[in-house]
Amino acid sequence: MPRPIQALIHVDALRHNLARARQSSPDARIWAVVKANAYGHGIERAYEGLRGADGFALLDLAEAERLRALDWRGPILLLEGVFEQRDLELCSRLGLWHVVHCEEQIDMLAMHKTHVPHRIFLKMNSGMNRLGLRPAQYRSAWTRLNALPQVDEISLMTHFSDADGPRGVAAQLAAFEAATQDLPGERSLSNSAAILRHMGPQVAARVRSDWVRPGILLYGASPDYPEHDAAHWGLQPTMSLRSRVIGVQQLQAGESVGYGSIYTAPAPQRIGIVACGYADGYLRASAGGPERGTPVLVDGVRTRTVGRVSMDLITVDLTPVPQAGMGSEVTLWGRALNGALLPIDEVAQAGGSVGYELMCALSARVPVEVAA
Repeated sequence: MPRPIQALIHVDALRHNLARARQSSPDARIWAVVKANAYGHGIERAYEGLRGADGFALLDLAEAERLRALDWRGPILLLEGVFEQRDLELCSRLGLWHVVHCEEQIDMLAMHKTHVPHRIFLKMNSGMNRLGLRPAQYRSAWTRLNALPQVDEISLMTHFSDADGPRGVAAQLAAFEAATQDLPGERSLSNSAAILRHMGPQVAARVRSDWVRPGILLYGASPDYPEHDAAHWGLQPTMSLRSRVIGVQQLQAGESVGYGSIYTAPAPQRIGIVACGYADGYLRASAGGPERGTPVLVDGVRTRTVGRVSMDLITVDLTPVPQAGMGSEVTLWGRALNGALLPIDEVAQAGGSVGYELMCALSARVPVEVAA
């Protein structure tokens, strides 16, 4: 039989989370962000749950081709735009909309020969200081684009850096509004955190926009954990990673387990050996020392890791699950067979990371299936 580790994709949860995004932004159209192979879920597997979106946003031309192969005929947006001039030919062929975030991309468009003008999202750097034109450059960039016969409609966008925290969106929103005053075109402002935290009925209408760009919320993780967990936002987990106990050791008091002997049993203790390690995408930092470990579910019962995470194995404390043994189900994150839930955000935090990384880091050697 194959090694007993498997990731399950919950399509119904994807649909639910998409509906949750619509509930929070009822007047906006939705870009379902499926970059990084739909946050590790697989574009083809996630598509059925997200096809109710108004468009898909991603980075890779190859991923855009995969969406068109699924017979998606709606809008697709390249969030980082094109990387070289010849990419524009594929944009024309596939009917892709694309972000322009620098003068060099405008130069590429100016040299591009096309019969069909391109739909552009002009990105402002309103304070994130990654991609985008600064407010002082923005209007002149819009004017350049608007004069090109290669360009059709121009939409206006920015990306919030602190929508998930106390700084909020006010400063960036003010910069965006000042620089785009009187410019025509649809607006796209809000990511997952802004959709959930800043677009409710009590929030000023100026945060709302024509297009929103939910990412992590679609996949059932909270954009502002640990202040709020996924349940607080009404989100459902879309990925479960499960394995099994493939060995049991009975430690005596004073015996250690795993590389580096970072965990020593304080008393006689049963330890379960689980088929999962950092080569599967589980964080090596999720080790279990004498005082704490990363939560796991064994037969739906919460326990924790003990000892170091190795390439192929982790070790877990079976004390809370005395009936557990060879073959017992282990849920690394997501839903157990009995319905118990282990939020991916909680697992990631214990390893000093975020749920995004765990999803995206799932190894290619882990079999992935759509849950029945």
